[in-house]
Order: sequence, then C-alpha cells, then structure tokens
Amino acid sequence: MTATRTSALILIIVAAAASRLLPHPPNVTSITAIALFGGAYFSNRWVAFAVPMLALALSNLVLGIYWSWSIMAWQPHLWVQYVSFAAIVGLGILLRERRGAWRIAGITLASSVLFFVVTNLGEWAFQAWYPKTWEGLVACFIAAIPFFRNSLLGDFGFVVLLFGGMHLLERRFAMLRASRPAAATPA
Repeated sequence: MTATRTSALILIIVAAAASRLLPHPPNVTSITAIALFGGAYFSNRWVAFAVPMLALALSNLVLGIYWSWSIMAWQPHLWVQYVSFAAIVGLGILLRERRGAWRIAGITLASSVLFFVVTNLGEWAFQAWYPKTWEGLVACFIAAIPFFRNSLLGDFGFVVLLFGGMHLLERRFAMLRASRPAAATPA
C-alpha cells in the first residue's frame, strides 16, 4: 500500500470521525462505516483495527470534553462499544477482496445488528436503568428500537459516502488504487 493511499484512507476516516462532532440525530453517526471501511481498505490488519479505534477514541474524547463528561462516565460500559466496533472491523475485512453493492449492504446490515445487540446487552448488564431480569432485558431492547432505526440510517448513509467516495477517488486517481500483487506466470 502506498503512503499516498494510506494517507488518503486515514484522512477519510478522520473526516468521518469528525462528523460525529456536528449536530445529528441520536445514533446517526459514522462509527459503523468507519469500522467497516478500515477493515475493508487497510491491508495491514493491525492498521485496519488501530486507525478506526483511534478515530473513535479521539472523537469520544472530544465529545466527552464538549459535554463535560467525567472520566467516570466513560468507565462502566464504554468498552462494550469498542468490542462491538472491533468486531465490525473484522466484518469489514470480509470486504477486502470483493466489494459489490449487495455484499457491502449485507455486511452493513449485519454490522448494524451486531452493534445493536452487543451495545444494548451492555446497557442492560452494566447500567442500573433496567432490572437484571428477562423483562428488564426485553424492556432495554424495546426502548432501543427507535435508536436502531437511526443507526441503520447513519450506517448505510455513511457506508455509501465512504465506500462510494473511495471508489470514485480510486477511479479518478491512479495513485490511490490498491496495488495488487502480480500473478505468477508459469515457467
């Protein structure tokens, strides 16, 4: 991967993470798209995980400062979001070789559902808002349904922006295209 391509990918992810700082409806954010994009486009697995995770951490830090959150507000269950985010990067890795529209849409939907399930289990398990009963778990998921609708809108919208934007950039600028190893020729 060229330094120019790597820089462009990082810049795209930073810009998408910065979009979290703009006013937006609840859960209409770029985080799922960032994770999928990082997994799909960075050839180095360490970088594929590190860049999106760092973008999430930095945008969370800025949001925390803006909203005057104490460090204790971050401690109880924020790690659950990072675990789901890392799993979504893993799903993005499945897009490395083939990035057709239907494949991207299916993995985006799977990512949205994964984030919804994991983070709401975390809310139920680690917050005092719901009793630790089956009824409490059901109440937690029911209360989260409106946020899931917004997550789907944000996830698909930002996936279209990131993946579509990168596709257009690769078509326009040869230096941004992924270099593929040359196929071996029989001797």
